[in-house]
Amino acid sequence: MNLIFFDTSYLHEALKPFTLTRTVAEIRVGICKIFEKWEQKFQLDSGEKQQSSFLTINYLSEKFPCGPGKENLFINGSLCPDDQLVKAIIGLKNGEGLTADQEILALRIHSRDAAERIIKSESLFKGETQAEGSTGKTGRFTHGNLSFASYPHAVTAIRNKWDIFDKNSDQIRSDYELLTKGRLSAPTDDPYTRIYHPENVFIEEGVRIRAALINAEEGPVYLGKNAVIHENAVIKGPFALCEGATINMGAKIREGTTVGPFSKVGGEVKNTVFFENSNKGHEGFVGNSVIGEWCNFGADTNTSNLKNNYSPVKLWNYATKAFEETGLQFCGLMMGDHSKCSINTMFNTGTVVGVNVNIFDPGFPPKFLPSFTWGGANHVTEYQIEKALYAASRMMSRRGLNFSDADKSILRYLYENRQNEL
Repeated sequence: MNLIFFDTSYLHEALKPFTLTRTVAEIRVGICKIFEKWEQKFQLDSGEKQQSSFLTINYLSEKFPCGPGKENLFINGSLCPDDQLVKAIIGLKNGEGLTADQEILALRIHSRDAAERIIKSESLFKGETQAEGSTGKTGRFTHGNLSFASYPHAVTAIRNKWDIFDKNSDQIRSDYELLTKGRLSAPTDDPYTRIYHPENVFIEEGVRIRAALINAEEGPVYLGKNAVIHENAVIKGPFALCEGATINMGAKIREGTTVGPFSKVGGEVKNTVFFENSNKGHEGFVGNSVIGEWCNFGADTNTSNLKNNYSPVKLWNYATKAFEETGLQFCGLMMGDHSKCSINTMFNTGTVVGVNVNIFDPGFPPKFLPSFTWGGANHVTEYQIEKALYAASRMMSRRGLNFSDADKSILRYLYENRQNEL
């Protein structure tokens, strides 16, 4: 089966700054990226490795191409799988779709062009033609030659940027079950490491732990291949340390945290998702936050995740170009890819930082910093594209990775269209 994960214009806007540089299904929440969860689920059910591609906005399509085959299953990229939803989607026949609350969940159709027209259709849910004998949430309607069924159960979806950290604990639990089913954990070889409830800890091959404290009483702890935990680190589950990632000496990692592949994290962290190859190696607190790829925090950087008056946090909305209520009391920093801050940076509650932002002024920077911003609290100017590309290339080369033409093309597009964020 060919899995194609699609973005909608609403999701692309709602999940910025993270969807500025990736598709929705490329977002990491829990242990895995969204599309990886589906691949793992389908592989467990069918015994066959799945092939995934993406149907996304034009400027991202070179890096995230769509590769339709003979049997195509289009899946909403925001959806996190569960057994009921997977069963319902697998059961779709060609020309059938699944919807919920006037949103397409999945569609089985041969033609990519036809699927794209349906996904973008503004008239899909207008004047629905109910199938004979159908009523209520389990009813059906037709649209052209297609037949759609309403999914009657609740779904888990990443529809807002804060959902990434808000749903992270539950997704760690779900991914843990998915990744460890029928497998045995590698043993620990360090007599000075203390693990509470070791039955809730899974260690992949190559993991190195020295004199750490791991508490899995309230949630599982997953340690990915070749990950490293240094001396005197304290970790509380649910927690995920992905492949090649590092927890530095004396770190205090609280529940609901994911450290993505090859990222390095120290200090105090709570309920935060780091994507790949980002560094917060020093002291300082980060809580209820999402940090993109290739980000770097100077020493003693801190984020506020609670307002002094305890009121709900507002975040910048890229679609409305305004700050809007999240309904959350705890919300910290949303930082896009390739953004960096200097030592002693202080982020206010509910700060949104775009792509390729370089923050170095003392004091609190603005609560919204658009992409390619240079400065901070005292002055803000443009981060010139060639300097931004040079810094990105240098950072990636230090990890032995190539800064591809597709990556450069995405950043150039965002630079040329940066005024659209304001």
